[in-house]
Amino acid sequence: MPGLIQSIERCSAVLRLLAAAPGRLRVKEIADALDLPKSTAQSILRTLTHIGFAEQDPRTARYRPGRALLDLGSTGLDANELRAYTLNWADTLASRSREEVHVGALRDGGVLVVHHVFRPDDSAQSMQTGQVLPPHATALGQVLLAYRMAAAEDAVAGGLEAYTRATVTTGQALARTLTATRAQGWASSVEQWRAGRAGIAAPLRTFGGLVVGAIGISGPVERLCDTRRQARPALVEHVVAAARAISRDLCGPQP
Repeated sequence: MPGLIQSIERCSAVLRLLAAAPGRLRVKEIADALDLPKSTAQSILRTLTHIGFAEQDPRTARYRPGRALLDLGSTGLDANELRAYTLNWADTLASRSREEVHVGALRDGGVLVVHHVFRPDDSAQSMQTGQVLPPHATALGQVLLAYRMAAAEDAVAGGLEAYTRATVTTGQALARTLTATRAQGWASSVEQWRAGRAGIAAPLRTFGGLVVGAIGISGPVERLCDTRRQARPALVEHVVAAARAISRDLCGPQP
């Protein structure tokens, strides 16, 4: 049987101490209260501050609980914040893939498109930011459901609507799709939402690997897929590279 993780116990103790204090605490006060070496307490506090669970007053160097603790029931990022982190990399992905780019996040049982970049050509296109996509029938949604099993269960319970003959419409089929998505680290959807269209998407992660969104490309099947209707490796590489770059930005400089 696996043992307990001492570092998590210590983090929990620090958070409880901060929450119970009437004011801000010094590192030494925390170290003394928990019988920890000062260097250990400092490392814990730096990490908690990095992820927003603690805040340090720059004038006094004292600590208090961070505002991120109030967001434990969510990813901690709203649509505008997620969009801001993805702007530059989404443009780069559109340029490299020559396809339109979408960034999405789970909201109220659907995938909210928080950012959309037109494909770099002269064709007529319409802005899709703000549109809500079906999670089970799109690459963006399948990525998000793969890492949020409660949302996947809710989607199945609500019924998986068939948009085309290729749409995943059973819980068993969706489970297989999500398992494959987690195994390879990206998802592809071929004519599951719209006939003749395909998508490729990858997860956007923040601290500790938490998935807070997805970025992907979409376009005609013949451009995104090979003759076997498999996603073209070069396009998958572009999407995954963009997702990893954005994830690094979401995590910020390491302490």
